Amino acid sequence: MSSLSRKQQTQKRHRRLRRNLNGTAERPRLAVFRSNNHIYAQLIDDAAQSTLCAASTLDKDLRTSIKTSATCDASVAVGQLVAKRALAKGISQVVFDRGGNLYHGRVKALADAAREAGLQF
Repeated sequence: MSSLSRKQQTQKRHRRLRRNLNGTAERPRLAVFRSNNHIYAQLIDDAAQSTLCAASTLDKDLRTSIKTSATCDASVAVGQLVAKRALAKGISQVVFDRGGNLYHGRVKALADAAREAGLQF
């Protein structure tokens, strides 16, 4: 059993992942942040240090359509919305950054929904 807290374990995984992940203008990084109540996704161009598009459960488009924001259904809606916004900007390929979270549950639901909506990663 690890002596690190759950948050410290997540931060350690995130640092380890980010050493090898880098987003470019042609293939931006799809960064996911998951809190207890919400989930956020944004496409980041690390070379230009800019966010190209973003979506979260706090978006006005999604607030009315989802009942609660801490479920896999809400994550699916965010994944579809970020993919729609990326495709509108002409971005079809991304690098997936799970942000130190395990690829399971809400993070996996978001990734699968983004793939089904047309993003390739």
